[in-house]
Amino acid sequence: MIQATTLQFLKAIKKNNNREWFEKNRPKYENAKQDYLQFVTEVLNGIKKSDSSLQFLEPKQCVFRIHRDARFSKNKDPYKTNFGASFSCGAKKIDTAGYYFHLEPGACFIGGGFWFPMAPELNKIRQEMDYGFKEFKAIINEKKFKATYGGINEKDKLVRPPKGYEAENPAIEYLKLKNFTATMEISDADILNKNLIKKVISSFETLSPLVHFLNKAIL
Repeated sequence: MIQATTLQFLKAIKKNNNREWFEKNRPKYENAKQDYLQFVTEVLNGIKKSDSSLQFLEPKQCVFRIHRDARFSKNKDPYKTNFGASFSCGAKKIDTAGYYFHLEPGACFIGGGFWFPMAPELNKIRQEMDYGFKEFKAIINEKKFKATYGGINEKDKLVRPPKGYEAENPAIEYLKLKNFTATMEISDADILNKNLIKKVISSFETLSPLVHFLNKAIL
C-alpha cells in the first residue's frame, strides 16, 4: 500500500505549485518519493515473475521526475501533481509498449499498452494487426481483460481508413486507432488498501498479452 502522507503531499503541491513552497517542504517530498519508489519496486518484482522482458529493468528506471518541462507549455507550474511509473522493456529511453501506474489524488489509474506511437512504430503495429487480427481480437475480447479494462481505448482514431487499408478490412476500426492503450480508474481508498500491490500486479498480468502483441510488432 501507499502511505496516506504521500497522497497528502500530492494534494498539497497542487495547491502550492511553486519553488519556494517545494523547497520548504522538500523533506515531505523526499519521504513521498521514497514511499512511491518502494511501491514501484514491489510491483516490478511481482510483474517480473510473469513477464521476462522486464528482467533487467530497475525501479529507478520506471519512475518519472516530478519536475515539469514547461518550455513549450502555457502552464508554467514547475512541478507535476502526480507520481507516474512506466514498466517497459525499453525503460524510458526506447519507445515500447508497457505498463503504467498513475498516482494522483482523485485521478489514479492503472493501464498500459502503447500511447500514441510515432509513425514508424504505428505502421508496424497496424501491419501486425492486419496480419494477426484474429490474435488481437482474442486478446481484447478476453473475458478478464474486458472485466478489468472494459476493452481497448477507442477514443482517438482516424475518421477514414489509414493509407494502404480498405474500408472492408475486418480490422478496420482498430486499424484507425492512433493510441493502443487500456486503463482502469482506481479510488484513493484503493491506493491506501493493503491489497493494492496485488491488485496492480494482477491488472498488469491481464494486460500483458496486449503489451506482448504490440512489442512483437515493433521489436
